[in-house]
This record gives sequence, C-alpha cells and structure tokens, in this order.
Amino acid sequence: MARAETSSPRILITDYVWPSTRPEREALAAVNADVVEAPDPSEATLAVLAADCDAIMTCFAQVTPAVVRAAERCRVISRYGVGVDNIAVDVATALGIPVTYVPDYCVDEVSDHVMALLLTWNRQVGFYDAAAKAGRWEGVPSPHPLTRLRGQTIGIVGFGRIGRAVAAKARAFGLSAVAHDPYLPDSAPLPDGVTAASQDDLLAAADYVTVHTPLNDETRGLIGTPALARMKPSAYLINCARGPIVDETALYTALREGHIAGAGLDVMESASPPADHPLFALDNVIVTPHVAFLSQQSVLELEVRTARATVDVLQGRMPEFLVNPAVLPHSRVKLRKV
Repeated sequence: MARAETSSPRILITDYVWPSTRPEREALAAVNADVVEAPDPSEATLAVLAADCDAIMTCFAQVTPAVVRAAERCRVISRYGVGVDNIAVDVATALGIPVTYVPDYCVDEVSDHVMALLLTWNRQVGFYDAAAKAGRWEGVPSPHPLTRLRGQTIGIVGFGRIGRAVAAKARAFGLSAVAHDPYLPDSAPLPDGVTAASQDDLLAAADYVTVHTPLNDETRGLIGTPALARMKPSAYLINCARGPIVDETALYTALREGHIAGAGLDVMESASPPADHPLFALDNVIVTPHVAFLSQQSVLELEVRTARATVDVLQGRMPEFLVNPAVLPHSRVKLRKV
C-alpha cells in the first residue's frame, strides 16, 4: 500500500562509505525529511524502498532502470560524486526525474593522488621501502633506473576539472603536459605549458599517462591493447577515474610482457575485486582501494552538497549541477532559477 501524502518527504539513501549520515540529515532537515537508509544495495531491496520515496541519494549502488521505474513518487535522484554511470539517467529523464551530482568536490584530492602515484613510481618508493626494511642500504639498484622528473611528459586523457588540476601540479614538478579531450573545443584556451594532441600522439609521447574521462559507451575499454601498444616501454599508466575505462586483461599482458613499465590503479573493473586478482600479483602494479577522492573535507562537502541539491529540487529550485537538462520541459518538479 502506498504511503499517505505528508508534508515530510521520504528520502532513500541507497549506500554510503563514511561513518554516518549525520551531515546530510542535518541539511535535509530543511524539508523535515524522513530519511531511510537501505539495508543493502541490491536491486530488489532498492526497488521496494524507492516505491515509497520522494528522493533517492546514491553513492555506488546501482540505481537501475527497474529501481527508477519503481520510484513512482520520486522527484530527484542525487549522486554522491562525480560520475553517474551507476544511475539509469536516460530512464530518469524519460520519467521526468532530475538527476544531480557534485562534479567538483574532490578535485584537489584526486589530482593529489595522481601525483602521489606518479612520484611513487618515479622515485621507486615501494621498492626502496622494501629494500630498506630488509636491511639493504647500499648499492641497491631499482628495477627501473631513477630518472629526473623535470623534463618528462605527462599525458592527460580527459581535460576537465581534475585533468586541469593534474596539469597544474605536474607543471610545478617540471613536467610538460599533453592533453587529449574530444569534447574540448578546438578554440578553447589551454593553460600555459599544456599542449593538445590526438590520443595516439599523447600515448606515444608521454612518460606517464593519467586517465580522467567519464565512463560511458565511448570510454569503456578505451585503454586496451591498441592504446597500451602505443605507449613507451618505460611509461606508466595511472587510473583514478573509473575502472572499466582500462581493459584489465590487456593491461595485465602489457605489464607482464614489459610493453609498459608499470601502473597505478585506484579503481578496478569490479568495485570489489578478489584478493587473487592477477594484477595484484605483479610487482609493477600499485593499487589503492578507490580512495583518491577521500579526505575529511571532501567527504563532508560531498554529504552536505548532495543533500542540499536534493533539498533544492524538492523545493523547486534549480540545483547547482543538473545532469539531465533535457528533463526540464517535463520534470516532475518545475525548477526555477534563483
């Protein structure tokens, strides 16, 4: 039986990876929200809960077409984060549901993490950490000779907010930057020290390749066998964007056979890869468990801004970042600009 209409909107939080939802609950108090936290992120559970909710806030859970269609009362779906590949945006748009996201909350954290992985490889930090702890303090050659970072080239695939932040930080270390982004207009100005290139030319020139594209049908498997074959044998691949952008089978082969020197991965094709994943057995792979976005400040900002976007839509205001502007003519909520 459907819930009786009340003045308090019911808001479903599908999942989260921080200690509590207190910050967003405090922001949602502006609409006297009744907050429901899903006990698990399965499609079946979310579909049942969504049927009785006025809004959905989601982190990594899959808000599938079935979940969206079940949400007959829903007036907004808000993503905790940047990418919206876990939300059936097309279905939401067709049904008149605005989708919001927060594309700029962790620019510093992710770009810092890219540089951390890059510097770890450049200075062979992992190797020398193990050597020192084993009592090897003299005459220890690293697997890859140490090279001066200044004068090397970083290739940035995808030149949005995070890609630009990486370029600025890399330039401070003396790296030259080459960027490729098919959505960047030819007339768009580039920061000083950054040159545009085709993806093929970027891959061939770069000593470090870092990926910053969204995940969609065009970018799934973008870095596969052909792309890896264009990279230098001395080059490193860094992925702090979305796991499926990189073909892991092709990457494993390239790393094992020495077609590229190494990889730094914060994301994998699976959100929870098994401990015996083949890539984890390679010495020339560094993996972190999807923490590039993470800091106390970024998480708090994410919680509060996601909740505020939800409140905005429920109160009829245009959110700061709307994923699907095509929804506006037939939105379940008429949104006004403030």
